[in-house]
Formats: sequence, structure tokens, C-alpha cells
Amino acid sequence: MDYTEKTLKTEDIYTGNIIKVQNLTVSLPNGKEATRDIVLHPGASVVIPISKKGELYMVRQFRKPLDAATLELPAGKLDSPDEDPRVCAERELMEETGLRAGKIEHLISIHTTPGFCNEVIHMYTATDLTQGESCADEDEFLNVERIPVGELVDMILSHKITDAKTIIGVLMAERSLRNNNG
Repeated sequence: MDYTEKTLKTEDIYTGNIIKVQNLTVSLPNGKEATRDIVLHPGASVVIPISKKGELYMVRQFRKPLDAATLELPAGKLDSPDEDPRVCAERELMEETGLRAGKIEHLISIHTTPGFCNEVIHMYTATDLTQGESCADEDEFLNVERIPVGELVDMILSHKITDAKTIIGVLMAERSLRNNNG
């Protein structure tokens, strides 16, 4: 069966600094019409900085939509949909933690909420780290913490970490470290 929905009409609802919201009229596979609200996002990169001791560098920062501080992996949006996600990952690593990676490798790319948003998050591991000076954006207030990956997994299982990209990144890092250490 062909599941494709053909777009018949597009209406721009909102354009902000990061996202654009559209209302689409689509033709369904059965020939009927429906509407879809979608969010367009340029994408983002997440960095999983791993110390030689198996600790991950995490960022604690306030997130207004949650009205709470969260513990997350360093991340940031692509400056444009055409930006190389690896370049974004390297930039965010330096800006948020002051770290430079001797080795940075693509781990996985994920769709955050494909039911209504086209955002793709590209995840990278960063190793062979050297410390420099962080240079967070003017509107970013954050603290960097080094936490053993096992402790982070416990924080996920006890619902202390709820950010989806961080959960995926931590669990993938834990699996990778476990496989590489026997």
C-alpha cells in the first residue's frame, strides 16, 4: 500500500526565530482530504562528550517551557538547514563546555516528533577531549558537570532526566562503553 499523503495546499501560520508552523491540506491514500499542522525546524546536533574515565560532560540549564532546570547533553540547533551537523556539534561542544574533541564520530540521527515536526537531531560522540574556555551564547546560563555514565542511567530510570535526546544519547553511550570495555 502507498501511504503517501500529497500536499494540496500550504498555509504559513507562524514564523519565529527557530520554528515555522504550517497548516497543510493533504490528499489521503483513500482519496479523502485532511489537514495537518506541522512544525518546520532546521535541525540540531547533540554531543556526547566522553572522558577517559567513562564520565559524560553534561549541561545543567533552565528550560522555560518546563519552568525548571534540566540536565542535558550539550546541544544546539543548526544555524541553517544546510549547515554540516558535525560543524554544529563541534561548535556547541566548545560553546557550552569549553571542550575540543580529538575525535568526533556520528552515532545516529533521530526524528524527535515525526507526527508533527520535521526536526532531525544528529548525535555525535566526542572523545580525546581537551579543555579550553567555554563561550556560551549571551542568553545561555549553564553549568557543566562530569557524571559517570552509570549514574546517569540511574537518573534516567528514576525519572530525574526526562529530556529525550539526552536519554537516547546516554543509553547509547552506556552501551558503547560496555561493549568496548568487555
